[in-house]
Amino acid sequence: MAVTSFSEPRTYKQAVQHECWRNAMNAEILALQENNTWELTDLPAGKEPIGCKWVYKVKLKADGTFERCKARLVAKGYTQQLGIDYLETFSPVARLTTIHIFISVAVSNSWHIHQLDINNVFIHGDLNEEVYMILPPGFDSKKPNQVCKLLRSLYGLKQASRQWNAKLTSALLHDGFKQSTADPSLFTKGDDITYFIALLVYVDDILVTIANMELIQSLKNMLDTAFKIKDLGSLGYFLGIEVHKERNGLSLCQRKYALEILEEAGFLDSKPSTTPMVQGMKLISNEGNHLLDASIYRRLIGRLLYLTATRPDIAFAVQQLSQHVNTRTDTHLTAAHIVLRYIKGSPGKGLFYTTDSNLQLKAFSDSDWAACSEIQKSVTGYCVFLGSSLISWRAKKQATVSRSSSEAEYRALASTV
Repeated sequence: MAVTSFSEPRTYKQAVQHECWRNAMNAEILALQENNTWELTDLPAGKEPIGCKWVYKVKLKADGTFERCKARLVAKGYTQQLGIDYLETFSPVARLTTIHIFISVAVSNSWHIHQLDINNVFIHGDLNEEVYMILPPGFDSKKPNQVCKLLRSLYGLKQASRQWNAKLTSALLHDGFKQSTADPSLFTKGDDITYFIALLVYVDDILVTIANMELIQSLKNMLDTAFKIKDLGSLGYFLGIEVHKERNGLSLCQRKYALEILEEAGFLDSKPSTTPMVQGMKLISNEGNHLLDASIYRRLIGRLLYLTATRPDIAFAVQQLSQHVNTRTDTHLTAAHIVLRYIKGSPGKGLFYTTDSNLQLKAFSDSDWAACSEIQKSVTGYCVFLGSSLISWRAKKQATVSRSSSEAEYRALASTV
């Protein structure tokens, strides 16, 4: 009930009627002004300003209880023109496999895992392009017809994440960290295990693991001086993943996220299913009646794909369903509803990383030869363990047709490696 009991305004007119949202908007404007995000000026001839809007979000704790109201000023970056308002947009984020390895190694070594959050993260990036924006709703200037000349990056700009990542990377490298060549979002410092620090970045969310608590405080002071951080303490809720500390390890699940999926689809009161898929079911592209609203099926599959971050038990069923997002029918939607009913029976199921685990890498692979009855392609399945901790898994259709079951097995083995 806690998940479904909070509503968020959709427009500025709705939000301005409530004191909580007015305070959130004032706090956002104050933070942007203190950071010198823009300066008010007249619009130069030949320049087109981009728009902006307020986005409202109720922040909840891991148990679903209310934390705070958050208002974010977002630029309408979709109106930016390539080569004029921006040049490059790519920014790396931590892979889910890296997150699993990070937590597994930390738990195996009994290291502390802390979580940090950067306040107003994107406004720390410096802009290299000349970008103008209209005044935010509810914000007036002394002179009429003025616009904001952006000096720093802002949420919604196409280059925002890249500029922020470049600035954070520069600060960490200057402090002596080394950037991983396997995953650019992972930074390490120190060779001695007593003074070793590992830092993982996912946009504005940062995970830090360390054996010595004194070192983590100096790291927090450095980041707070440069960017103004919010110390969230020990890891508890990260990217929608709930982390629970137990006597002999950590358990990961997405219970809150799973309940949100069920609530949105109207399956909170559904009858649970014991399996995520009917045994032997073969989904065919044009079987059944086509769905008129494609967004319902696509959104559901997209959300289920992220749920597989801690639910390998539904990975194969979701892989089968994701093959038909362009040719969706009521038959495919019914199959997706079976997955929802299975989740209803165990919304808190997830992974467990034990402290009693070695760091030996083990991998298992399999294939289903000619599993696709339409184009005769096989399906690869694999899982990788670090000690007893599951860190990576996948069910995926092979790129080419295999002429024998042996060839399909070798292709699966190559994908696993």
